[in-house]
Amino acid sequence: TKEKMGLLLAVGKGAYDPPKFIVIEYWGAGKPTGNKKDSNLKPIALVGKGITYDSGGLNVKPSGSMHEMHLDMSGGASLIGTMYAIAKLGLKKNVVAFIPAAENSISAESMRAGDIATSMSGQTVEILHTDAEGRLVLADAMTYAAKYYTPSVMLDVATLTGASLVALGQQASAIMTKNQSLQNTLVELGEETGDLMWPLPLWEEYKASLKSTRADLANIATNFSRFGGCIEGGTFLSFFAPKKTPWAHIDIAPRMDSIPSDKLAKGATGEPVRMLVRFVETYK
Repeated sequence: TKEKMGLLLAVGKGAYDPPKFIVIEYWGAGKPTGNKKDSNLKPIALVGKGITYDSGGLNVKPSGSMHEMHLDMSGGASLIGTMYAIAKLGLKKNVVAFIPAAENSISAESMRAGDIATSMSGQTVEILHTDAEGRLVLADAMTYAAKYYTPSVMLDVATLTGASLVALGQQASAIMTKNQSLQNTLVELGEETGDLMWPLPLWEEYKASLKSTRADLANIATNFSRFGGCIEGGTFLSFFAPKKTPWAHIDIAPRMDSIPSDKLAKGATGEPVRMLVRFVETYK
């Protein structure tokens, strides 16, 4: 409430437990003091979706799509794993993880389709679909990270859209960024570590579908189109990304759950911890 994270509060208000905002700091290279000489100490910002259970809200999910939604916090969980790993490795890097945690539940207090919420950035959002909640909590977290930490680079990691599975299957995550160098780095590190990802566009033309007549933005396409849903999620987040900081969105929904070819136990894959650790190790 103090930080006016209206989107995070909207998503979590229908649950018994209130939403939480988790910040994990690691100052392996020394904490910035505000001196101009500290510009090389700017942290890497990692933002992870932490929806502890996703019923879909009042736009409730079908029964066949709900039973694994305890894994909708996989983005946040992967960041906790990443921060643990870099601390154990003693990396001489500065990294801060931000995890907006909430349950998207159903009650008399739940957000409703048609509600308008004000984000921490001040932009208003018309909530046309309550099951497009991950982008809402990430938006406030990204704003907070940029405001208080002035990061050198920002990555967000989220099981954001089922549409990413339609696009890529279950073998690779989707990546979206306007920074070609950052895209190349992440794709290459994904291949190196086995946390595969494939780029999708973030063209300006996609933004028009999210322009609301009642608010600054809508959280899904205002014509309710099902086309390009994965890109739509990334495009929404682009409205909250820092203007002068390299940013990439990684939709890990395809890799949320293991498949037989992974040779892993049934359940969460842990991706993309390996890639993120290598990114922190090598980013300059």
